[in-house]
Amino acid sequence: MPALPIPGVTAVPGPRYDRSAVVPAIVHFGVGNFRRAHQAMFVDRLLASGESDWGICGVGVLPSDVRMRDALASQEDLYTLVLKNPDGSTRAQVIGSVINYLFAPDDPAAVVDQLANPVTKIVSLTITEGGYVLPDTESTSAPSAFRLIVDALARRRAAGLVPFTVMSCDNLQDNGAIAARVVVECARRDDDDLADWIEENVAFPCSMVDRITPITTDADRALVREQFGVDDAWPVIAEPFAQWVLEDRFTDGRPALEKVGVQLVDDVRPYELMKLRLLNASHQALAYFGLLLGYDYAHEAAVDPLIQSLLRRYMTEARETLAPVPGIDLDEYETTLLERFANAAIADTLERLGMDSANRMNAFVLPVIAEALASGWVPQAAVSIVAAWTRARPQESADAAKAYPLLERLHEDRRFAAALGEVLRDLDGIGAVEVLRRLA
Repeated sequence: MPALPIPGVTAVPGPRYDRSAVVPAIVHFGVGNFRRAHQAMFVDRLLASGESDWGICGVGVLPSDVRMRDALASQEDLYTLVLKNPDGSTRAQVIGSVINYLFAPDDPAAVVDQLANPVTKIVSLTITEGGYVLPDTESTSAPSAFRLIVDALARRRAAGLVPFTVMSCDNLQDNGAIAARVVVECARRDDDDLADWIEENVAFPCSMVDRITPITTDADRALVREQFGVDDAWPVIAEPFAQWVLEDRFTDGRPALEKVGVQLVDDVRPYELMKLRLLNASHQALAYFGLLLGYDYAHEAAVDPLIQSLLRRYMTEARETLAPVPGIDLDEYETTLLERFANAAIADTLERLGMDSANRMNAFVLPVIAEALASGWVPQAAVSIVAAWTRARPQESADAAKAYPLLERLHEDRRFAAALGEVLRDLDGIGAVEVLRRLA
């Protein structure tokens, strides 16, 4: 396969900078489609502006990451990003900000060496909402991202080096604080002094990231090959919209991301709650009611008038739990969300939206219900999403009842239990369509 891009052959623009001169100051765990469509794209813009000190070294930890290792290795770590507009038009570019990729199961020491190297200034994470749990025991051949981070911080501390920043980019409320808790917990298992040093010296900024990015299909590979003339083993498809809000708190310097459209703020919380409770929670509503109604794709469910009505009612409930979001018109934000969900060109599947359902419901929908109940009212639309999840994903929802304290506490609330029971009986008796009509 030819290296990307192919000057004079492909119409896809490639990196407008000398990749051989780029320093990989960012080490990123979890180089999946979202990372490549989002943060790596912003960094690519920054490198194109002339800042060569902030390239990315990708790291894979899971056995399944071997596929990404092989795909990127076959094309010099370059890949094609294709943006699909609602009108069916597309735009593509080759992203060059990933300079190299390390597969931790092959050589954990090489990953620690890269992390401990003074050139590494930031360690970022997109390891999914469920990735922030330490295993009871760790294999030396395949340590977790957090074990690798702690081992590298120990080496930097021993060498008298400034620690790197740990930057979570996962869909979790207070993701920086959660990352800090897990890193410190991992360190404290072996060395209390190291854990204390990390607490005192390492920055863990919070962030909010947003771009709808579906799974790459063979049809996407064919589109890139036929429309753009590029044979890409793993292109990434995304919507045009992208947002990144980042807490301006770093240990050892940071890239000038504000130059390329990133919002650097003192407090990310209003933005992250807006996104988690409006966009991510609405995705859960689309997924489970969409599946119950027989849809396969998000855009199909998003244009169903009954589901649209549910989403608007749910968003009205969720907004009652939100503080003002500086610079954001929430009415306009909601309208934009509905337009984004209906983008048929993206062809995002409901199965993807429903992946890891227990973690996502616990992070996105259940907190809205808990806060509403604490304020003295029952959010009927949000409760209906829980009911639809229970019927669309019965085993996962049953297992979650034992694993998540928040869900267990909600079940102890008589108001929630009564409302949930009523919707479940209706789903079983009159079906999802009639339930949605009653909510409209």
